[in-house]
Formats: sequence, structure tokens, C-alpha cells
Amino acid sequence: MADLYSVTGLHVSLADMTRKPLLGAAPRIGILHGLTFAIGRGEVVGIVGGSGSGKSTLGRALVRLLEPTAGRILFDGQDIAHLPEPALRPLRRRFQMIFQDPLSSLNPRQTVGTILRAPLALHGLPLARAAEALDAVGLPRAHLARYPHELSGGQRQRVGIARAIALRPDFILADEIVSGLDVSSQAQVLALLETLVRDFSLTLAFISHDLSVVRRLCTRIIVLHQGRIVEDAPAARLFDAPKAEYTRMLLSAIPLPDPDQPWD
Repeated sequence: MADLYSVTGLHVSLADMTRKPLLGAAPRIGILHGLTFAIGRGEVVGIVGGSGSGKSTLGRALVRLLEPTAGRILFDGQDIAHLPEPALRPLRRRFQMIFQDPLSSLNPRQTVGTILRAPLALHGLPLARAAEALDAVGLPRAHLARYPHELSGGQRQRVGIARAIALRPDFILADEIVSGLDVSSQAQVLALLETLVRDFSLTLAFISHDLSVVRRLCTRIIVLHQGRIVEDAPAARLFDAPKAEYTRMLLSAIPLPDPDQPWD
């Protein structure tokens, strides 16, 4: 399997706004520390870890919503880690992101049709793909005329997914996209992602703190702790025989149904 991403020595430091001095620049704190890994074409990779582990920072670096402090991010052989925006812009169609909170990531003053057509127009792609994207995520085309507040949480998340796939990207980063949904909606969105990965030949990185969700969707899992990779393994091996103590701790926190446990 050829690699779509090859990441080497990735460091990210961000300004510590909690300790900003009265004058001068804020001190910087390290978020990611020398990460090295690859993502093969067609892989579905889970990126997991606790709060503050650096998983969302890593995701944003992969799609260049932030520039790394040091290291290389090869996307299809091209180093995008420090690529200036004019050179990066033509590549942005090829890697897309689905955000955790669809309500805050969708413009409340725009209809679904406007939201979906804007990136298509920006990249010079057929606007008819907006309706096709709604078809792909299982929403009626009549929703093109609706506003985000008129949709349920699950429907808004499907619009976010539609916006990403409308551009026919090679790679999609999904950042905690089912954490705010009820169990039924979670299952539907996960099933939809499985279908889209197959139908659109996507490579997917799925960020989550919930290993039970990751287990269903992902074939490989990268475990982050304090900005470092502590385990990178096929999902089946990681769940059956985790090597890192931190991974075992995460696995022990997964709630398991106990038929012998009495109802309250």
C-alpha cells in the first residue's frame, strides 16, 4: 500500500495564552513532540488519546490549518509542512476536514445550498456536485434550501460530511464528529462513513477519545499521550494485546455491558 501521508519528526509549539506577558510575545509550549508515522492510501486510521494529548492539533497540522514548528509532512510526495498559502491553495481540495460541532462550522445565515456550493465555486468545480453530495449522505435535495438551524444535529453533521466529499478529496480528517450525537445518530454516521470510504476511495483519519467508536470504524490506531505516539498498531492487535500502559488504561475505561449487573 502506497503512503498518502508520510510524517517525520513533527513538532508543534503554540503560544501559551494563559501566561501571556504584558509586553512582548507569549511563551510557547510544546504540543507535539517529534511524531513520525505514515498513512497509506485507503487506510482508515484512528487517532486517539485523552484530553490534551495533541490529537486535534495533529489533525489540524495534517490539513495545514496550522503550520508545524518543525518536521516534514509529505502529502502524496510533496512536503506541505511549511508550504506558503499560495502554493498550498491548489492542494486544499485534496484534503478536507469534518468538524466536531457542525452548528458552529456552518454559517447560520447561509442555506445548505450556499454552504455546499461555495467551496465548489472556489475550486472551479461543477456546482451540481452540491446536490450529488446530499444524495451521497442520505439527505433530500430539498435540504439545499434549508438553513442549519432547521436541521437536527445528525442532519447538520451530514451536511458537514457532504461539504467535504463534494470536492472529491483524497483524504478526510474527521475530528470527534460523533461525540455530540446520540447513540442512534452515531451509528448512522459511522455506517455512512464506512460507505463513503468504500464508494469514494477515501483515506480517512478519525479522531476520537472513544475507543469503542474507533474499534468499529478503523483498521489501524495511533495512540497519543502528552504529544507523543505511545502505540501505533492494527486495530485488532491493539485491542487484543496492547503494548503501552497508557493504551491499556484507555481500554480499561471502555464501558462493557454486564448482564449480571442489576438495574438501578
